Amino acid sequence: MAVLDTKSAAPPALEAGISAARLSLNTATVREQWNLKECVEGCLRHGLGGIAPWRDKIHEAGLEEAARMIRGNELRVSGLCRGGWYTAEGALTDAVIDDNKRAIDEAVAIGAECLVMVVGGLPEGSKDIVGARGIVTEGLAKTLDYARTVDMPIAIEPLHPMYAADRACVNTLGQALDICDQLGPGIGAAVDVYHVWWDPDLLPQLRRAGQERILAFHICDWLVPTRDLLTDRGMMGDGVIDLRGLRAAVEAESFTGLNEVEIFSELNWWKRDPDEVLQTLIERGRTCC
Repeated sequence: MAVLDTKSAAPPALEAGISAARLSLNTATVREQWNLKECVEGCLRHGLGGIAPWRDKIHEAGLEEAARMIRGNELRVSGLCRGGWYTAEGALTDAVIDDNKRAIDEAVAIGAECLVMVVGGLPEGSKDIVGARGIVTEGLAKTLDYARTVDMPIAIEPLHPMYAADRACVNTLGQALDICDQLGPGIGAAVDVYHVWWDPDLLPQLRRAGQERILAFHICDWLVPTRDLLTDRGMMGDGVIDLRGLRAAVEAESFTGLNEVEIFSELNWWKRDPDEVLQTLIERGRTCC
């Protein structure tokens, strides 16, 4: 596997570590322990600068109440997870398009800085990944038409190739940016280190993206061994990703968003006291990122 050399990308003024105020809690990190109200309260109690809800937490609370809780406490919303899934039910059904419009409305209501898109894998029964990417591009175009009317940026999240069949047929930052080039303003990428750290073309693609199209930055770590490829992500510092180097490369492009901690951890962190989880991610942000 190619080694990612990120050291040369580090700007001279890179801070040593990330302060709590520069972190955002993706609600997936404590999804088994806290509802949205508890997540908001936890962010405030621990001094985190922002939150990134998943839509299930928004729906549990109710959109109006969710917006009141988040906006009333002046938390930044680094993103709303998720829209997309364009290849569900075959191809671009009215239900899929309508759900993405609802996701945009929800993102606007809570003041999200972007709507993160997990675009979908192969349609059921298909082996045509090129065709699947065509469906995704068409679906993103339709969604973007509406998103532009309400000024909500759309962030394609490329997922690791292990998810190409069932979750996302867009697997590298370069592929995501190719779609952005086709569709024009209002669309960029959510850069999740878990999904892109391995890519030997990552650094030039970050430079290609630039400030305008790096819309979100997600952090966690890749464990060795990984016991489950979906739900065994590591806390920062417990794995092999060069987190500080990747942050340097992103910040070299003048990214000013929050560092969003998103950890799926059925075997570890979802079993722990959520205040311990937040205390740990703050400490690891300071020492490992």
